[in-house]
Amino acid sequence: MTEHPFAQYVRILGKGPNLSRPLTREECREAAGMVLRGEVEPVQLGAFLCLLRVKTETPEEIAGFVEAVRETLDKPADAPAVDLDWPSYAGKSRQLPWFVLSALMLAQGGVKVFMHGTEGHTAGRVYTRETLQALGIAPASSLAEAAGQIKARNFAYLPLEFLSPRLFEIMGLRSLLGVRSPIHTIARSLDPFSAHCVLTSVSHPSYRDVHQQAAQMLGRRHMAVFKGEGGEIERRPEKPCMVFSLHDGEMGQEEWPPILSTPTKWDEAMDLSRLKAVWSGEEEDEYAVATITGTAAVALKSMGRAASIAEAEDMARSLWQARHRERLLAA
Repeated sequence: MTEHPFAQYVRILGKGPNLSRPLTREECREAAGMVLRGEVEPVQLGAFLCLLRVKTETPEEIAGFVEAVRETLDKPADAPAVDLDWPSYAGKSRQLPWFVLSALMLAQGGVKVFMHGTEGHTAGRVYTRETLQALGIAPASSLAEAAGQIKARNFAYLPLEFLSPRLFEIMGLRSLLGVRSPIHTIARSLDPFSAHCVLTSVSHPSYRDVHQQAAQMLGRRHMAVFKGEGGEIERRPEKPCMVFSLHDGEMGQEEWPPILSTPTKWDEAMDLSRLKAVWSGEEEDEYAVATITGTAAVALKSMGRAASIAEAEDMARSLWQARHRERLLAA
């Protein structure tokens, strides 16, 4: 029998503890291209995803996979210059998604924010699309529509099913495989508009330097990655936050101190209507405001709009005080 062309990539990853090795950047780009074009058998795809997952993805593999995906994206020719790429792929289960208000506050303050993500892969979580819908904000259904929304109101959210239908399909295999696939890592790094700065979150601290190195390989100039609450880009205000970053392409690390001194209990109700209440000032919530401004501060410093942690946090608090309480986004 003639060997299937994709078999070589499964073999590289799966020859055992002494003979297997990670894929090179070029190998992963070629393998991912075959996956995206539907040139692999289902059993091969399952084996490939699980082998990558077991050993964890390397920066080279992430960079190669992202390059293959970006070649398939239908980016409009008149796309605006995006300031901040904000992936949202985890969902929230213990605290409300206050990070959404961070992004909307930055957009209201003049930062062009592109958010992309997905939902439903893990039961019992609140995801970004339903959060935005609760706030009266409709998602985009294409990169072209997202570009138009960014031009009109400095913010757009595009679900993965429209950004990359094939990646969305593969991510849906989690219910069959029983574990998350590397697609959760890949999707966070897509940055389809080549934003000035990319924010990234991780659930496991060991992935911070992997994302940082992959971003450098991909030519990103500015990025920040940290362990966010629930895996989303959301700072935990009662905890120190170690941020791995790129500034002008140079890698760095910086620990942000806690904002609050007391721990916060889990939110058992997860009532999305509270986001509007806090935004409008109808409800006071110290944890929520610290989370919103603390997360925005990391974004502001990562974009180079603040020179220090203190300046970034002051800027974020000023944006919160100056927000338009009657509407979340400009018409």
